[in-house]
Amino acid sequence: MAICNPLERGLKTSVGRHAVIAAVSVAMSLCLTVEPVAAQGIDLIRDTEIERTLKSYEDPIATAAGLDPAAIHIYIVNDSSINAFVAEGQNIFINTGLFLQLKTPNQVIGVMAHETGHIAGGHLLRDTSAMSKASVPMLIGMAVGVAAMIAGAGQAGMGAIALGEQAAMSQFFAFSRVQEATADQMGQRFLRATHQSGEGMVEVFQKMANMQALEGHVEFATTHPVDRDRIDLMQREVDASPYRDVKDSPEAVHEFRMIQAKLFGFLTPADSVLIRYPLSDKSEEARYARGIAYFQKPELKLALDEINSLIKDEPKNPYFYEVLGQIYVSMAQPEKGVLAYQKAVNAMPDAPLLRTLLATAQLATERQALAKPALDNLKVSLQQDPDDSFGWYETATAYSALDNQPMADLSTAEMYYYAGAMPKAAMFAKRAAHGLPEGSADWERANDIMSVAGTQARR
Repeated sequence: MAICNPLERGLKTSVGRHAVIAAVSVAMSLCLTVEPVAAQGIDLIRDTEIERTLKSYEDPIATAAGLDPAAIHIYIVNDSSINAFVAEGQNIFINTGLFLQLKTPNQVIGVMAHETGHIAGGHLLRDTSAMSKASVPMLIGMAVGVAAMIAGAGQAGMGAIALGEQAAMSQFFAFSRVQEATADQMGQRFLRATHQSGEGMVEVFQKMANMQALEGHVEFATTHPVDRDRIDLMQREVDASPYRDVKDSPEAVHEFRMIQAKLFGFLTPADSVLIRYPLSDKSEEARYARGIAYFQKPELKLALDEINSLIKDEPKNPYFYEVLGQIYVSMAQPEKGVLAYQKAVNAMPDAPLLRTLLATAQLATERQALAKPALDNLKVSLQQDPDDSFGWYETATAYSALDNQPMADLSTAEMYYYAGAMPKAAMFAKRAAHGLPEGSADWERANDIMSVAGTQARR
């Protein structure tokens, strides 16, 4: 469930926040400029746990490739098929299917090494059907947290987010066989440089070749053409590596399985989750998946039991407190949600998404005393993640609660600006400029948005 254009009047009023806060706090999606997203057939999700794990996979590879890890942006595509691709601007898109269908961290890392090879080799899409740099922030603005998957089960009556359309994605990765082979070789070199096995990459491509032979069409195999010679060449590269037999650490395997459980819980019907993770399974990943599945049903007491059992075992794990906060918010108990989210932020203060969720819960209480702390959290979050449109939406809400309409308008302009909706960005920036002190930094920012948005809108 998304909140569609609630900022039309500059967020002067709070639109039924208790009724929709479960979705607001976890969905973080806005119905802005939907058409390009639908045309591309891509749903993006946001989740700190998954994003940080993928970043830990990618950073050593990027460094080995001579790239700046900070310049590489990783986006998670809500699609259960095995696929990944790159787009202009050093952007790597990873399907949730890599976690759901693959078996080891090394396999996912192998795919990321291959995609990094495309970036290092300059194999980025530049034709008119490819994603432009300008559209990436728009997609981010439309992104939804993995936690939003559970919003469909609560009393708020939210529908589960549909999986992304697969057919439209093929336009993003029309790479030649030569480029594919080059990316393979470069990826294997990066894995050797980071003392990792290249076997996982071979296993993924072999899996795709087998699926292609059986099913006739596999997206990854179609967009990354696989043949026997290519796999044999890749295998020779692996066999020559002194790190061929290096295995994933137990910690990495556990981290991987927890993400699998999380995604399975959010993206799969609850009954299927309970089949895969039966009550007899007392492992952390099983309790994680079941807790989320119960949340979806919703059987909130059972969800609380499972998540609280995890917190008892790992009292400093921010992701367990994050889910706990979501449960309380969905139960229309945002005050308890604030306490849980605060513990998540205390455990991981540099995670902007967690701060945004905390701020959203603070605003959901509708307590005037929490509006300023919420705004402070949002300012910290947006310093780290300035293109988060939902963060700007909540910032506008906070300013409105503090009766600062010019700043609410400027925040609304920022939201539309980062979402790629330039006419609306210019409109709200103009409103803001009329109410802000002339010559102030905020007045200057409003005028900058008007200038840039006006130019881009004309183009």
